[in-house]
Amino acid sequence: MRTSLKLGIDLGGTKTEIIALQGGQPVIRRRAPTPQGDYQKTVGLIASLVEDCERELGQQGSLGVGIPGTRSPDHGRIKNANSQCLIGQDLQADLEQRLQRPVRLANDADCFTLSEACDGAGAGAPSVFGVILGTGVGGGLVVRQQLLGGPNAITGEWGHNPLPWRRAEDGPARRCYCGLDDCIETFLSGPGWAARSELGLEANAIVPAAQSGNPAAQQALSRYCDQLARGLASVINLIDPHVIVLGGGLSNTAELYQQGKRPPNSPCVIQAGAH
Repeated sequence: MRTSLKLGIDLGGTKTEIIALQGGQPVIRRRAPTPQGDYQKTVGLIASLVEDCERELGQQGSLGVGIPGTRSPDHGRIKNANSQCLIGQDLQADLEQRLQRPVRLANDADCFTLSEACDGAGAGAPSVFGVILGTGVGGGLVVRQQLLGGPNAITGEWGHNPLPWRRAEDGPARRCYCGLDDCIETFLSGPGWAARSELGLEANAIVPAAQSGNPAAQQALSRYCDQLARGLASVINLIDPHVIVLGGGLSNTAELYQQGKRPPNSPCVIQAGAH
């Protein structure tokens, strides 16, 4: 499809957002709550966002969708999605049937990382590791402005590695939706952090509580920063990226860029002169 109108959808676990571009410039940007646990309603929401934009602009556009998971290279169905209603579904085929046009799907963390590497916080860096901290935990890897991918379409999925250098204060083991225990996602995703903090607060309420002086929330935030640093240390040890860029709702937490930085002699990261 050749059209001057480009539509992009960011399908998140909490919200879904659409942007419409004409001549490379944004002309519409809207968001709506993502239906929870309902695949058909999710497909319907995406379609209605697209149709509403096209009705307003008077033309049909090409469409790409960033998803919190990945499309299996083997059978085309969605896998590794924290929005579990997507798992096993042929989202591309269903959207193409509903909207009567080709639809491109890509992992949301891959989209984020490529964007940041080309014209964002990682622009000009030889290698960029992008991190999503939101309803789930994802990642992507770009080298020389090229997205790296493998045969299983799981490059950068650090959220399903176990939290390294486990400590007593990290709390008891918890089962991840993927079937494994103590995945990084069960510590650093919004729902995972809220559950482990045991404060009775959603993740987006813990930070304001900590900033207002709540001791338990401050402890939860400090622990989160430490766990993030440990998780990223294992990424650094493996691929040594030039730049790490944080995205997702929790990336707006200022303390991550203060407490989350370990000193140069951190025992979690291999040192340049180590033997």
